[in-house]
Amino acid sequence: MLRHQDILRTLRMFQEENLDVRTVTLGINLMDCSADDAAEICRKVERKIGEKAGRLVPVCEEVSARYGIPIINKRLAVSPISAVAAGQGEEGLVRVARSLDRSAADAGVTLVGGYSALVQKGFTESERALLRSLPEVLAVTERVCASVNVATTKAGINMDAVLAMGRIIPEIARRTADRDGFGCAKLVVFSNIPEDNPFMAGAFLGYGEPDSVVNIGVSGPGVVKRALERLLRSGRTLDLGGIAEEIKTTSFRVTRIGELIGRDVAAALGVPFGIVDLSLAPTPKIGDSVGEILQVMGVERIGGPGSTAALALLNDAVKKGGLFASSSVGGLSGAFIPVSEDIALARAVADGSLGLEKLEAMTSVCSVGLDMVAVPGDTPAETIAAIIADEMAIGVVNNKTTGVRIIPVPGKKAGERAVFGGLFGESTIMPVPQ
Repeated sequence: MLRHQDILRTLRMFQEENLDVRTVTLGINLMDCSADDAAEICRKVERKIGEKAGRLVPVCEEVSARYGIPIINKRLAVSPISAVAAGQGEEGLVRVARSLDRSAADAGVTLVGGYSALVQKGFTESERALLRSLPEVLAVTERVCASVNVATTKAGINMDAVLAMGRIIPEIARRTADRDGFGCAKLVVFSNIPEDNPFMAGAFLGYGEPDSVVNIGVSGPGVVKRALERLLRSGRTLDLGGIAEEIKTTSFRVTRIGELIGRDVAAALGVPFGIVDLSLAPTPKIGDSVGEILQVMGVERIGGPGSTAALALLNDAVKKGGLFASSSVGGLSGAFIPVSEDIALARAVADGSLGLEKLEAMTSVCSVGLDMVAVPGDTPAETIAAIIADEMAIGVVNNKTTGVRIIPVPGKKAGERAVFGGLFGESTIMPVPQ
């Protein structure tokens, strides 16, 4: 039986502490949409997404209303388009991307991931064409997100792909210069990409996944922060073990809520439930920040000594609490540190306490990597490639997922502001050592 105290605590999570189901992501296998003609692929893609995703939004709204739990985003993840549209060339790939965009709009979802290529061991001609098409696709579509996996622990790093991405990213920024290079915010370069990640921009449906599947992303930085604040006010003698236990307990509760929602949505849609990804994914709102958690833990200046150790403790405790709560934990599950999307991290960049080198060190113990990092628009392509290579090396050597979502902001220099809007936030542009 649920205790009265547990019920009140759960209600407080939603009403006061910014807990939400950050995303319900429906994975759809599009491999059976392949054809010799791009127009036929587009027709098949639009038909299958319409059939599979047509009820996603109303089902999510019904489940959200039933439990009183907000579901912020409804999204899609599809099979890698480099395989679905193999042989179509750049022009055909762009047509397929536009079809994805229209299908997502028709389904009422916010984003669709899967404009992806897995090139850790080398390129096919279709994958080369997809990479070349990225600047146009991310400029002309509104909802399409892209990812490129350039490294794995087993295969190592494809340095040709790293260099190619270093050159492509500035071109994407140039094509979306009127939005501070926002197209780059819809692209992640990965090492050890997970096949069941529900979070954008890196979501896609892996080759080993079902024909369709519901994956859930739950987020609650505010819940963890408030739990630690209550613990500190309790007057108890605390050590790091006690802090870790509180984070684990809170993560356990959040994960159970996410799985409940995910299984109900999957049952209503008649598709399998996949995983729940408990990732502390911040938003630009005050009180919904991973950086603020680090400050509550005793890190006075984010980027100062102790920042990496505190983040490591947080990430480890979140993972362990989630794993104890459910046998269906997957995706990235841990703590994200997207600079522009986290008000405390963005503030630390603005006051100079958090630089690129320290941020890179922190990525070695978090769930992803260099995320939503704005850099000067004149940063050379080779330097961007070198930043990507450094982050991929961290992932390969430590057998973990790392990603790079970097935005060279056209026409702006270090110290100026880049504004992306909405959940993508804004940040001071970081200087880059040359």
